[in-house]
Amino acid sequence: MSETFKSGRHFLQIPGPTNVPDRILRAMDHPTIDHRGPAFAKLASEVLESIKPVFGTQGPVIIYPASGTGAWEAALVNTLAPGDRVLMAETGQFSTLWVELAKRLGLEVQLLQGNWRRGADPEAIEAALAEDATGSIKAVAVVHNETSTGVTSRIAEIRQAIDRAGHAALFMVDTISSLASIDYRHDEWGVDVTVAGSQKGLMLPPGLSFNAVSEKALLAAESSTTPKSYWDWTAMLDANAQNVFPYTPATNLLYGLKEALAMLDEEGLPTVFARHQRHARATRAAVEAWGLEVLAEDSREYSGSLTAVLLPEGHDADALRGLILERFDLSLGNGLGKLKGKVFRIGHLGWFNDLMLAGTLFGVETGLDLFGLPPKASGLLAAQDVLKEPL
Repeated sequence: MSETFKSGRHFLQIPGPTNVPDRILRAMDHPTIDHRGPAFAKLASEVLESIKPVFGTQGPVIIYPASGTGAWEAALVNTLAPGDRVLMAETGQFSTLWVELAKRLGLEVQLLQGNWRRGADPEAIEAALAEDATGSIKAVAVVHNETSTGVTSRIAEIRQAIDRAGHAALFMVDTISSLASIDYRHDEWGVDVTVAGSQKGLMLPPGLSFNAVSEKALLAAESSTTPKSYWDWTAMLDANAQNVFPYTPATNLLYGLKEALAMLDEEGLPTVFARHQRHARATRAAVEAWGLEVLAEDSREYSGSLTAVLLPEGHDADALRGLILERFDLSLGNGLGKLKGKVFRIGHLGWFNDLMLAGTLFGVETGLDLFGLPPKASGLLAAQDVLKEPL
């Protein structure tokens, strides 16, 4: 018998890419069609309209064949010009990568530094904007749910802070690991560009990215002098008005997206959000019972999508992850950037239920014991108390 053979289904509990439901896999198992023909026009029309409620918008949502990084770039190049100042908040590895991308595009980044255990500070954003008497800050960019830390920034409060400062900056938000998992309201919260990807709460494989855009963002795009072609909103919106794309779209992923949106509609977004929060509470209860620490410091900023767990000093989180993968065929997220080796991340987003969470927590709890960090108490029992509660 092969030593590498694993019976049963692999537990993929990283915080993205997430498990893809069989319904979506079957929807994608479709013959390739003419992306200029009537069948595709019908698909495009349905998807471009039905994606809007997931963002909480009545405005356009632009879909790229790209990863979330592409949507980051599209947000910046369509609205800004080289030399423009952007106020960005350091909340973790992905906010840091967005900062680096902005700098490579020639933007001047004003960085609000953070400790990677808290979200973007609304008061610090308000103060920075209030000090900008000349209006040189053209945009505020924040990661809603920081995938590297399990910390969720309070977007509605940040919008209020921008308004109190009376500043005209565009408001850009990365929802790559929060969309369709954590309550989000593009229009109501006055967001100008929302960035998202397909491989997390939308339950799809990687390969699609999104920009939801406001009228204010579209107006800014008219005066942006940043060179762009692939990312050009105007070309996309002109083509989308005819239910086509300006270049070859990811046709089969769009079939999958149509099915994902149907599944979200069947469950209902409020129920989707409540399910994620319930699994997050159960996971945190398990972490507390084990005697370990959740990385997020502020209970208002606990993530519904994932939980980052801090190991005691002197213990290598990557070694623990390796042991759990070998023994239980369970993949957990690693620590990124300055958190490398210090934390592991439990993803509990997307296509996920109580028994999947229980299996995940069993693997972690037993793995901790085998690793020489025996849990102080049963995290499974602590989680069970939460999961007994109705949704």
